[in-house]
Amino acid sequence: MTNSETFELRFAKPSLRMRLMEWVIAKRGSDFSDAAAIKANVPTRALPADAPMPESFKQRFNVELWEAEGQAVVTLHPKAGKGAWHIIYFHGGGFYMPMFKEHWPLVAAMVESTGASISVPLYHIIPEHDYHPANKQADAVYETVAAEWGDDKVALCGDSAGGNMAVSLAIQRRDAGKSLPAKLIPFAPWLDMAMTDPAARNVNDKDVILDIDSVKVLGEWWAGDRGVDHPHASPLNADLTGLPPIAIFQGRHDIFVIDSRSFADKARAAGVPTKLYEYEGGPHVYMALTFTREAKDTFALVKAFLDE
Repeated sequence: MTNSETFELRFAKPSLRMRLMEWVIAKRGSDFSDAAAIKANVPTRALPADAPMPESFKQRFNVELWEAEGQAVVTLHPKAGKGAWHIIYFHGGGFYMPMFKEHWPLVAAMVESTGASISVPLYHIIPEHDYHPANKQADAVYETVAAEWGDDKVALCGDSAGGNMAVSLAIQRRDAGKSLPAKLIPFAPWLDMAMTDPAARNVNDKDVILDIDSVKVLGEWWAGDRGVDHPHASPLNADLTGLPPIAIFQGRHDIFVIDSRSFADKARAAGVPTKLYEYEGGPHVYMALTFTREAKDTFALVKAFLDE
């Protein structure tokens, strides 16, 4: 368990809405629960498309559609004008699924709760592509945003695989001697492609979305020629010195919670101001359930983190 300075349990019991939605998710099934099916079916599939942005967003936000490295980017600004902060948000999906329809309400809730502008890179996915196009786009988006807002008003955020991309982008920029964002806000981040900590097995049966053996297959595909142990693929293996302050948000019914704890302790030991917020009974990427007490609390804490 992480030390008390790093860790905070926000609620000792999950809300009724959270429990109900976890039951619904379990009944519906998951695309991340069958390693054999992923191995057999994904390499020969028809490439899935990103879920389209809801038409209502054009009335709720000021929307910009642009490209970076030949890949689409969607930016949402508050109706009142550009936010003081700009969050670059990387969607999850195990690196092999595009933008889910559930991601759009999550991003919208973040704009409305924080007042920030948010850019969402719609990056190329595996196995149709390797990691290079996504990483190039991520860096290009950062350069574009930072040129207007300044590094001190840029935050990197993302859920699951997108949480990995947010942390990894900061590590890669540091290693390349480039400027860094002011804040990192990983949601349920995937921090070790190989899932090497055996303690995650104790959580596997509670996780209604992820399965360790399944994500390990995807991790090998994403790591590619770097190997799963490379610190740019698995940030848990990186030297974390010099990274900006980090706020991690994590449900306890999520196999990634174990590595989030280890990462938080490692970051704090490296001198990085770090806080890990956990939510009892929270499934993987619980904050996508935007109407729950836990999600609303998360969005409020994100705003407070930006305002510090």
